[in-house]
Amino acid sequence: MGVRRKARVVALQVLYEFDSAGHDVQAALAHLLADAGLLGEDADFARGLVGGVVRNKEQIDEHIKKFAPAWPLEQVPIVDRNILRLAIFEILLDNSVPVKVAINEAVELAKRFGSDSSSRFVNGVLGSVSALAARK
Repeated sequence: MGVRRKARVVALQVLYEFDSAGHDVQAALAHLLADAGLLGEDADFARGLVGGVVRNKEQIDEHIKKFAPAWPLEQVPIVDRNILRLAIFEILLDNSVPVKVAINEAVELAKRFGSDSSSRFVNGVLGSVSALAARK
């Protein structure tokens, strides 16, 4: 697994902990970064993802509600909800990776951590979100 994907996994784990158990984001991030052995730029990438999602959570959640209207946000499985949050942050707010890369990474996370239908759900929502992106 590449270091960027490992950083995304750490970010997802932190967001999952925060969303499901209300754990302190910074404490969870420090612990999981150490466990993953991420340092320097790679740790900064994970921190940036987590911080960006946390700071923009309300705006990101509005996009999820808009593009997955059949699913009330609280009924979207926690792992899927946080994969979408990460990817929407990368697609609409961060602008540091191509849209296709952000979607592909999210689908891979969904395959690894979600249910059998997670990757299709995540891909469908992000396909709609990508239409809002100013870049390809």
